[in-house]
Amino acid sequence: MRILGINALFHDPAAALVIDGRTVAAAEEERFSRRKHGKRPLPFSAWELPEKAAAWCLKRAGLRPQDLDAVTYSFDPALARPAEDMGLDDPWDHLRLIYAREAPGFLRTALPGLAPGIVRFVPHHMAHAASGAFAAPEAGDSSVLVLDGRGERASHLAARRVGDRLEALHAQDLPHSLGLVYEELTEHLGFLRSSDEFKVMALASHGTPRMLTELRRHVYPTGDGGFHATGVPWRELCAPRRSDEPWTQEHADVAASAQAVLEETLLDLVRWLHGRTHDRVLTLAGGVALNCVANSRIAREGPFSRVWVQPAAGDAGTALGGALLLSAGAGDEPEPMPGADLGRDWSDAELGAWLKTAAVPFERPPDIAATVARALADNAIVAWFQGRSEYGPRALGHRSLLAHPGHAGNLERLNDVKGREQFRPVAPMVLADRAAEIFDGPLPSPYMLFVHDVAPAWRDRIPAVVHVDGTARIQTVDPAREPLVARMLGEFEHLTGLPVVVNTSLNTAGRPMVDDPRDALECFGSSPVDLLAIGPYAVRRGDLFRSEEAGGLR
Repeated sequence: MRILGINALFHDPAAALVIDGRTVAAAEEERFSRRKHGKRPLPFSAWELPEKAAAWCLKRAGLRPQDLDAVTYSFDPALARPAEDMGLDDPWDHLRLIYAREAPGFLRTALPGLAPGIVRFVPHHMAHAASGAFAAPEAGDSSVLVLDGRGERASHLAARRVGDRLEALHAQDLPHSLGLVYEELTEHLGFLRSSDEFKVMALASHGTPRMLTELRRHVYPTGDGGFHATGVPWRELCAPRRSDEPWTQEHADVAASAQAVLEETLLDLVRWLHGRTHDRVLTLAGGVALNCVANSRIAREGPFSRVWVQPAAGDAGTALGGALLLSAGAGDEPEPMPGADLGRDWSDAELGAWLKTAAVPFERPPDIAATVARALADNAIVAWFQGRSEYGPRALGHRSLLAHPGHAGNLERLNDVKGREQFRPVAPMVLADRAAEIFDGPLPSPYMLFVHDVAPAWRDRIPAVVHVDGTARIQTVDPAREPLVARMLGEFEHLTGLPVVVNTSLNTAGRPMVDDPRDALECFGSSPVDLLAIGPYAVRRGDLFRSEEAGGLR
């Protein structure tokens, strides 16, 4: 079957195409529209669809809308209840339900030729669950745990994959929601709600959980596979922070306390689930699964032998999960994700044409990987644009900013380049066969979804990627899967003795990750990046701009 998956209702609108159980393409609308997260998660924007992402997925496969067998929409309005009945303060939530019911007609308008009768509503958390259980490699019969802000009427799902079926075991009804509690704290700390939760996780490392006892009165597991999570009096714990104010130790301490109570609750849920299934493998999805600190604690202290996290764990991933779920139900054996690089790419000739149109000086060195390694060894910052773009929020060696990890000042330098807070860490990428001697944690870690303790002997050697608590969120690189990145890492080690390179996303604060060549050129031209490696070509800042004495552009 040819199935197009759509996520649209809340945030991170995305589309994914699954053909005969195989994931062909997946992309988020923000990469096309250049609006962070695609849209704000408001009832008034619930009608907006990932039109550009969906059209591209079809184009990638050479399909027309009328060629599709089904379209999934990862929210089922028939399961929803009025917000006030669920204890939620959202007086306009009824708009979401109206827009969700009308989704087939909206999709017909967005994709001319589509028959609205082929649109299938998929329960939100089942779509999340399928994005983990069916996309994970070598999972087989396995357990799956979903946690996010909310779905139709719940915020959590514990389930099990048995063959090509998903069996729901328990769901936590709203208003109790670990995701919403974390969102409330994000807003209280002056960050953008339902967007900047990762900043709270980073800030937590600077604090101590001295408010944990108070938080446990409001957030705790109930022992039956569910939890209580509502009514946290944030103002009693610390003063709110305006977005333009500096953070204080009190803010870091409340973040650390919230992080700790989240981890405790997740561990209880994981142990309950394992007690019901006794599976070896656990897969995680939902926005809470992007909390890599909590993921590492689950892997370290939980009862499962292996933990796999969907790289597009947020709502974008439900586009893929919905399509995989329907595909499996139709008898197509779901294949694991081939990787997170499921988005757009360009041929060498097309990239060269872009550069010529932009009238920028460029060269084609014999080996772009070696050229980049030499630039990094000289402490240059490199914009790396290679292959298909990533699905999900992590830069994984396709749309990345790279730097030398051996200079502590490169953390501040990169945060300045990106225009973001200085408490934010940057991540290391490392060859898979070298990771264990440097980093202690779940391995391999190809999607940057766990944190690892950095070996004491290495902390002074790679200070730019060591967070304040001695950890790093690593990406392991398999040469068979990422030969170009691996070659660059190998050459960098040859030049510096370090098998690690700094890797952070190729974007600036408040902007989506770079996706197409125009985005790459705009980012390179507007930020102090020394080298753009775009396909086999190198664009150097020194060649792009004449010296101050000469003046003007070349």
